[in-house]
Amino acid sequence: MSADTLPGTETLPPTADEIEAGRRAYDLDRAHVFHSWSAQDTLTPMTILKAAGSEVWDGEGRRLIDLSSQLVNTNIGHQHPRVVAAIHAQAGKLCTVAPQYVNEARSEAARLITELVPDGLDHVFFTNAGADAVEHAIRMARLHTGRRKVFAAYRSYHGGTDLAINVTGDPRRFPNDNGDAGVVHFLPAYLYRSYFGATTEAEETERALKHLEDMIVLEGPSNVAAVILETVPGTAGIFGPPAGYLEGVREITRKYGIMYIADEVMAGFGRTGEWFAFQRWGVVPDLVTFAKGVTSGYVPLGGVIISDPVFDTFRQRAYPGGLTYSGHPLACAAAVATIGAMRDERMVENAKRLGEDVIGPALEAMKAKHPSVGDVRGSGVFWAIELVKDRQTREPLAAYGGSSPEMNAVIAEIKAGGVLPFANFNRVHVVPALNIPDDQLREALAVVDHALDVADAAVARA
Repeated sequence: MSADTLPGTETLPPTADEIEAGRRAYDLDRAHVFHSWSAQDTLTPMTILKAAGSEVWDGEGRRLIDLSSQLVNTNIGHQHPRVVAAIHAQAGKLCTVAPQYVNEARSEAARLITELVPDGLDHVFFTNAGADAVEHAIRMARLHTGRRKVFAAYRSYHGGTDLAINVTGDPRRFPNDNGDAGVVHFLPAYLYRSYFGATTEAEETERALKHLEDMIVLEGPSNVAAVILETVPGTAGIFGPPAGYLEGVREITRKYGIMYIADEVMAGFGRTGEWFAFQRWGVVPDLVTFAKGVTSGYVPLGGVIISDPVFDTFRQRAYPGGLTYSGHPLACAAAVATIGAMRDERMVENAKRLGEDVIGPALEAMKAKHPSVGDVRGSGVFWAIELVKDRQTREPLAAYGGSSPEMNAVIAEIKAGGVLPFANFNRVHVVPALNIPDDQLREALAVVDHALDVADAAVARA
């Protein structure tokens, strides 16, 4: 069976029978499925019947351009034939095996992943997703250092499991924050909404680093196991670090013998125009967490890339942790095929080009045109449009941790224009697949541009 005839790789719009099946699926969903992050009675979820490339079809058979990459994870688009074929081939050979046994797919996936990072990051512990990758990276750091406290930034997201949600710095933490997870939150470097009164990148870097080091000293460096940072925060706002900030964090962690964990779950695997975002700044972490783009979400997979000193801790000492599905063959086969497709089709390079030549210029033009746009920022295919009621005060169009009728109207207008968006609080994120065709991307950006007229109207009324 060839890749282009595998089930699920057809690109035709849905048939009447598929639409009817989708309606039944919706009814069953409402009857039986419990949705995440939601009050259940308030939901009217969209049905997705099928997808191909950067297009999806909803429950009524309507085509939408996927500008969200779902949860910023379908980095190579939907239904890539090479990855579908690899999953099919692996299923025919070995669907699953316990993690204590060697399997070819896991070995090859580990080799390929370690080839993408600097020397000295030579081992991979596979997990099921990003949250448990964060859990295990922190466990490794604590065991390696013999310390407990973990420093994490506000305006961050690190996952939904118990420790990961406590490490998280955004409001999703609030209902789950026990206050006893050993986590200390600090203020991030975020120039547009500087907590330090900074007006330049140099000021923001200097003041944010002083704040971080002061807090470490006040908490007791000998108590601190790790600093964990999203290299470029994702759902928190896609605000990249100012020049010199990550280098300064790395220097502080070395000074006090603290592990530096780079959370690359969303930013990794090409999204910023580099294989891993930390490579843009020339720093080398002690531990790197990944998930999402490693398989383009086709089969769940995450992991921790481990530096040699941390690995050495567990050469003769048992690591107290494991997962039934660690290095699952179907997931690892998907990872091998995904990395191969990204390399052969030069998707990472294409993501960088799209950011520089298409997305960046388009968003800068929107900022010049629309008074509701306070800031645009990003790189590769990882961008945010920050919407405000007033450019001078920078009052957001939706409050931190919430939404607003104005934001809901903007999102509705984008969907009405045939685009599936990603939005959080007062921001619209532009996060398409790395290989989205230029014409589809320009079509989607034009829809967003038009929808911002709705936000401008809200600003005019304010």
